[in-house]
Amino acid sequence: MPERVTAIESALADWPMVEATAHDDGVLLTVHDPRLVEHLRTIWSRWDDYGTERVVPYLFPTSGLLGDLPEREPVAPHAAAGRYCYDTMTLVGPGTWEGARAAVDVALTCVDIVGDGVVYGLTRPPGHHVTRTAYGGSCYLNNAAIAAEGFRRAGHERVAVIDIDAHHGNGTQDVFYSRADVFYGSVHVDSGAGWFPHYAGFADEVGVDAGVGANLNIPMAPGSGDGPWLDAVRRLADAVSTFGATALVVSLGVDAAIDDPESPLEVTLDGYGEAGRALGALALPTVALQEGGYHLPTLGALVRATLEGMERP
Repeated sequence: MPERVTAIESALADWPMVEATAHDDGVLLTVHDPRLVEHLRTIWSRWDDYGTERVVPYLFPTSGLLGDLPEREPVAPHAAAGRYCYDTMTLVGPGTWEGARAAVDVALTCVDIVGDGVVYGLTRPPGHHVTRTAYGGSCYLNNAAIAAEGFRRAGHERVAVIDIDAHHGNGTQDVFYSRADVFYGSVHVDSGAGWFPHYAGFADEVGVDAGVGANLNIPMAPGSGDGPWLDAVRRLADAVSTFGATALVVSLGVDAAIDDPESPLEVTLDGYGEAGRALGALALPTVALQEGGYHLPTLGALVRATLEGMERP
């Protein structure tokens, strides 16, 4: 992770930067179940020596395990690990909570200072795979959802989150799936083609209850490049306009790029610049937060190209 941060910082070295300011847990606890937050805050200090250097889930309270039984709060830390984490790759170690909580401060600071312009937050770890009640996908707290809720608290009645990461932001979708005040739209590699998060991100997921129509997924076939991907980004931008959002959060993953090892999409540097222009043309207060991006030689340039596209004249 430090190498990725350094690569992005180097690419943006001539841009003004500010330090995040500390925020209380008010917005965080609106987005996430307080039990999840407390688990992340305390699990490392409660972790006994089970022969690993990280908190590793080993038992998950799935419907297949519980059946009709009530879900209970486990006492043992090694059981609690699977209660709040839905995969085996998102490990917790020393500093995990502090890093994730600092990223929340970055997201909320961006909302504080954006005005009517564009602000980028270098949020590491990323967050768009965290649901209201569980973390996973190498994410711990949902920075984009927290920023969207921050915009709502700042007085914006309708907020949009557009996710251009290569993988569907199942967590952000989950947080807002039944709400009519936050639109979530995502372009991503087709989860049904064998890509994370596997169980979410399909085109028929349109929201429930009050949220019907406020969720738009556009899955891409593996190998998709600039043409279909940019068509999808423009479709998402049109949906934001139709929704009537007055503020925008962008989950800025650049792992859909042609050289990235974590996805089969083939978007170019120019494609990311065009995506930035499509989103910038909405002329909304915009907070862009870093999600994925794993090809170090091109990472910084991809982030910069997207942000330059978003810039207003």
